[in-house]
Amino acid sequence: MSQANQSNKLPDVIIIQDHQTTLSPEPSVQWAKQTLIDTLESRGMIVGFEPLDTEQSAKVQIIISGNDSPAAIAAGKDLGVALPEEAESLAILATQGKIVLTAPDRRGLVYALLELTDRIQHASGDITGELLDVKTLIDKPANEIRSVTRLFACEPEDKPWFYDKSFWDEYLTELATQRFNRFTLSLGMGYDYGHDLNVRDNYFCFAYPFLFDVPGYEVKVLELSEEERRLNFETLHYIGQETKRRGMHFQLGLWNHSYMFTDSPNMDYTIAGIDDKNHASYCRDAISQLLNEFKEIDGLTFRVHYEGGIPEPAYEFWRVALAGTKDIGRRVEIDMHAKGINEELIQIALDTGQPIFISPKYWAEHMGPSYHQAAIRDNEFSLPKNQTMDMQAITAWSRRFTRYGYADYLQDDRKIGILFRLWPGTQKLLMWGDPALAAGYGRHSHFSGTQGIELCEPLTFKGRKGSGTEGGREPYLAEELKLPNSDWQKYKYTYRLWGRLLYNPEATPDVWRRYLCHEFGEAADSYESALAHASRILPLVTAAYCPSAANFVYWPEMHTNQPIADLELPSPFGFDTPKPGTFGAASPLDTALFYRIDDFADDIIQGFRHGKYSPLETADRLESMATSAAQHLSKAEELAVDTQAANFQRFVTDTRMLVHIGQFFANKFRAALSYALSERTGDMVELERALDFYKLAKEHWVKVIEISQDTYKADIAFGNSGAVRGHWADRFPAIEADIQAMERQLQTARADNSRTVDSGKLQAAMKVLTASPVDRRQLFEHQAPSHFTKGEKIGLQLELPGASDGLKVVLHYRHANQSEHYVVTEMNRDGASFAAEIPAAYTKSPFGILYFFEVVESDNGARLYPGLNEDISNQPYYFVQSR
Repeated sequence: MSQANQSNKLPDVIIIQDHQTTLSPEPSVQWAKQTLIDTLESRGMIVGFEPLDTEQSAKVQIIISGNDSPAAIAAGKDLGVALPEEAESLAILATQGKIVLTAPDRRGLVYALLELTDRIQHASGDITGELLDVKTLIDKPANEIRSVTRLFACEPEDKPWFYDKSFWDEYLTELATQRFNRFTLSLGMGYDYGHDLNVRDNYFCFAYPFLFDVPGYEVKVLELSEEERRLNFETLHYIGQETKRRGMHFQLGLWNHSYMFTDSPNMDYTIAGIDDKNHASYCRDAISQLLNEFKEIDGLTFRVHYEGGIPEPAYEFWRVALAGTKDIGRRVEIDMHAKGINEELIQIALDTGQPIFISPKYWAEHMGPSYHQAAIRDNEFSLPKNQTMDMQAITAWSRRFTRYGYADYLQDDRKIGILFRLWPGTQKLLMWGDPALAAGYGRHSHFSGTQGIELCEPLTFKGRKGSGTEGGREPYLAEELKLPNSDWQKYKYTYRLWGRLLYNPEATPDVWRRYLCHEFGEAADSYESALAHASRILPLVTAAYCPSAANFVYWPEMHTNQPIADLELPSPFGFDTPKPGTFGAASPLDTALFYRIDDFADDIIQGFRHGKYSPLETADRLESMATSAAQHLSKAEELAVDTQAANFQRFVTDTRMLVHIGQFFANKFRAALSYALSERTGDMVELERALDFYKLAKEHWVKVIEISQDTYKADIAFGNSGAVRGHWADRFPAIEADIQAMERQLQTARADNSRTVDSGKLQAAMKVLTASPVDRRQLFEHQAPSHFTKGEKIGLQLELPGASDGLKVVLHYRHANQSEHYVVTEMNRDGASFAAEIPAAYTKSPFGILYFFEVVESDNGARLYPGLNEDISNQPYYFVQSR
């Protein structure tokens, strides 16, 4: 009997379970159904339940079906809609008060149920009217894998959420609702073996003995009670079960396999009963026991290069340890962090008989725009020697180029899956939310036939490397902004954008605007636009300026100042930045699209430039983003009903900070270029300009400090070094010291009567800077080939109507192999037509080919095509694969 009949009231909505589909009894479908019911009832709706073959009066019927049911097939035919067949796709078929939810599989049906649930949760008025307005929807995923990883990296800061079941219930429901299909709990990422000395906080670093005993071994954590170990065991079961109950894949990351860290005699937890003799066999048997004890585990992630605790080469260790995944009676994905992986390691993994994935970094350990780097830094190319006996024998030498990108893994005959991982170096703390960039990632995360992406969520690495404290995960100083044990809720909009737009990058804006309208009313549109523009700032900074690819030193969100003028000032970037280690010397993260500041200065004093984005063009973009964000923020504050609401205040604070951080970098780019020109020409005016820009940058940093001073804690720690902990105020003295050094240099220059200016170089530079390259994107005509045939040439043509007589076009192309450099050739011109060929010998390769054009004007102005669009969300090159 229905709930409505029990209460003697007619139902507002009837939910009908179609028992003719095999999806009906699936536990995840039943969970999603109950979630829908609970949401309807929470909005005051009376819900009735009936089988499909009965009739009951209600304005709305919701039929939970499946593509294998006659009811769903008939509903599709009635509407003239083909039911989607792709895995995880869904259909909502709506007509005259009847809503049929159907899908080809359980996960798709869960998404259909949660889509309806989400609409009801955020409906502003009559729920019946909302349901009657539902339109037919067919939706399917662009990316096979859409994952979020959460790290346990700090005992005092992570235990509270780890043991909190209510946290997991809400958090995992949010992930499933936003169509993430995988959740990864990562253990052992708190330290990097071989780099970190005097390790103390090693809880879960070598995870197995923190969970169970392995028969045949006496391996124990001496300081761990049996009660706590049992609690860890039960909690991991709960996390896995609740992940699976929501229809998601559960992945466990085991990032460290060392039981003793280098030069670390004072670790908080002692791992006893293990040594070099039984290490590999213990890990093998522990992996086997883990998979047999925790049936809910669908996959394991391993860090197999030296930072995971096993010095290179480590073939024999992994051959033994990975054997623990054999003969367990089910499919378990093995994901290996891609850094340093070669064919031998891949074959060892394949020999397990399990499906193998590798997971390269998307933008080193940072976040750039949504495309994959057109070129990696010079520092990533293999060095000329191979020190095979070194701990880093493979990663640092023969396979160095695998550290921070897709490397040479995208061969079309590969036997493995590839999952990109977006690391948390660029933005760890402040709010992020840009539909355009998220959609761009949705389009490019399956680049070259890859499987998708895993996101390191906000606050990843909080308290890492022993920097955590009791209660330290909470970053806010202001009581009204705190979210005890629920810090993820600050980023609900972030999760929504990522999840929905990785699933379908062409999703309609209603997907995220329903949430914004529910939370912020008339201010919703301005909120969206302000945060979108602000969220593009740091990804652009990262692409154009990367003093280190490592997230433990480069954190542009709370940037440790790299000097422009004073080479004696301390800097954490010396190991990863070209000499002399200044801001102007730092490499872009994408060296094909962006100029290094010093390189641009070197070129323009010779009277020419390449088509790369110059420091000034990057600065102008940053300023435009910051200005637009500020304008929309002002409008949002004007329209907000309650400007003091905590969720609105968090948005206002973070967006304001991003605006001024953007202006800081824009003016520092300008200062560094003027300084470089002054050094090369002796021009004092350029030195004065450099100082003016630097002081303006400082003013914006002061604003960041003022905004954050009473809001955020004085020490926000993501590691034990000063570069990834502290407060924005801590960075000010280094900025001020470098400005003072520049002032002293200017005073010296003014007093030097013998100082001369190289007017030839200065005039050449000014001529290039004052030239305004024509933006020919509206006139540019090029049809990229849909595919190519291996061993046959690729003919490329483009049209540039109105091209001046002196204009030339240069073609840049390379394989989708980041260990290679570009082949560069000038195209043949015939009037406004340009043509070139990629030779047949070059196409005889297992890689796709990417290419772009450099248009050089007669006045030496230059641009790259297709280049980046206004919201930096596109792929700035063409990519073609073999048939």
